[in-house]
Amino acid sequence: MTRTIVASATREIVIGFDQPFCVIGERINPTGRKKLAAEMIEGNFETVIKDALEQVAAGATMLDVNAGVTAVNPNETEPPLLVRTLEIVQGLVDVPLSIDSSVTAAIEAGLRVAKGRPLVNSVTGEEEKLEAILPLCKKYDVPVVAISNDETGISMDPDVRFAVAKKIVERAADYGIKSHDIVVDPLVMPIGALGSAGQQVFALLRRLREELKVNTTCGLSNISFGLPHRHGINAGFIPMVIGAGMTSAIMNPCRPQEMEAVRAANVLNGTDPNCTNWIMTYRDHKPAEGGHVVAAAAPAAGGGRRGGRAARAGAAARAE
Repeated sequence: MTRTIVASATREIVIGFDQPFCVIGERINPTGRKKLAAEMIEGNFETVIKDALEQVAAGATMLDVNAGVTAVNPNETEPPLLVRTLEIVQGLVDVPLSIDSSVTAAIEAGLRVAKGRPLVNSVTGEEEKLEAILPLCKKYDVPVVAISNDETGISMDPDVRFAVAKKIVERAADYGIKSHDIVVDPLVMPIGALGSAGQQVFALLRRLREELKVNTTCGLSNISFGLPHRHGINAGFIPMVIGAGMTSAIMNPCRPQEMEAVRAANVLNGTDPNCTNWIMTYRDHKPAEGGHVVAAAAPAAGGGRRGGRAARAGAAARAE
């Protein structure tokens, strides 16, 4: 069974088909967030700190960390800013991190200071990127996200995107990188612009799982881009991609509707044994007046098997 291991200084996570879905928190990213970008340029990390803590509290398995605040001289400005951001985040939380940058120098600088075994996000099928990023992944013994586009851009043909993914896996093998350390992003298209986007990604995921036997990820909210009530689409998309074989996603864990879909999919997929995590999260979940939701109370001390069993007994008693 394919197992991609990522780790912080104190915590190891396994991404795999037989594991709970890996939620990679997307919020520490200034792209499209002018206020956050301005803060980071000024050396103000208040929002970064807030986002890191909130995402982990909401259930993120990992955190993606991006410091691409400007297109001006990124080779000079991005590496030190990414290093500072990584140091702050890994000093706050114990979850593994994803080092997210399109600048090779920034990725290498991040790898030098990252604790544990981070995920590199990302490499594409472009020759220049393959030759720059794969040696770094080998040197630091870290897994990498492989994005299914190359010099020709993003193909609308899912067969072409599969071929690019296969090329990256094969090139990684040339550097001595095992396929279990490649996490493929098959590229999710907006369903509002391409009506077959959902069907395309479901078919791609099955091929990636069965033929290449690799773990997968995506920018989850891409599917709903341009549509109203995006989180409803995202929440519906989650169990469908998990059912097709996706094992992780870069997403916003602070959206209860989407995290509820993840936890439900884990239950139904058999990766939440005895429904323990679901029960511990929602056992005191009650609707409030007006259809709003009252947050679940924190789980009682002494969880684990006994706590889960007690929670199930309590839930059954309340149901009766």
